[in-house]
Amino acid sequence: MGSSPWPQGTRSRSLKRIWPWLALLGVLGMVRWSKGAGFADAYALLTRPFWPGSAQKQWIQSAQQQNDATRLQLLEVDNARLRGLLSLDGQGANNAISAAVISRTPEGWWQQIVLGKGVLDGIQQGDAVIGPGGLIGRVQSATPATSLVRLLTAPGSRVGVWVPRTRQHALLVGMGTSRPELKFIDKDVKVRPGDLVSTSPASTLLPANLPVAVVQSLNSRAVPAPTALVQLIAPPDAIDWVQVSRR
Repeated sequence: MGSSPWPQGTRSRSLKRIWPWLALLGVLGMVRWSKGAGFADAYALLTRPFWPGSAQKQWIQSAQQQNDATRLQLLEVDNARLRGLLSLDGQGANNAISAAVISRTPEGWWQQIVLGKGVLDGIQQGDAVIGPGGLIGRVQSATPATSLVRLLTAPGSRVGVWVPRTRQHALLVGMGTSRPELKFIDKDVKVRPGDLVSTSPASTLLPANLPVAVVQSLNSRAVPAPTALVQLIAPPDAIDWVQVSRR
């Protein structure tokens, strides 16, 4: 019988040198065949003790519930706003014009807004502009297609109003902030926080008894007569649709 050209010891040493490479090729082949699934499983098993426990799960569920509650609240607010717009549209259907707020500037946020309707739609200078809930200003000027509205909060804005509960008259003066000021005519003022302020029935420039604001605080020591800060019922900074009441 012929003998092998490679002695037994030589073959063993050759196999020992080749075996790691063969094993590596086998592992690479398995990874390619399984597309890394085996390593993913091994990683999952090794890291399982570090996975979030029940406390973390509760935190995540609590955060999700809070997120859902916040979204629901925002939907309710938007729904209420839309209902207010529908109500406003119904109240002014006979003698009012619906108009969208198309522009406002940051430097004049509490001073003016621009509406997307004008003279061609029947709007004129001096017309009352009403938001959902109450008066917000008057038309200062109008072009054929747009109208510039001077808000009640604009500095220098003056509108005759009264407090129906006490039947006391005052001037609503814009301060350039969200809260205008009431300047009373009488020195003996019986107004208190929470009282409604509406347009004066004696006014010839605005419709009478339009809701305007609610008294927030009273300064009885002001000279020459008491003053009060009020909160407009229809906040002009959050209005996107109005009704223009034609004179």
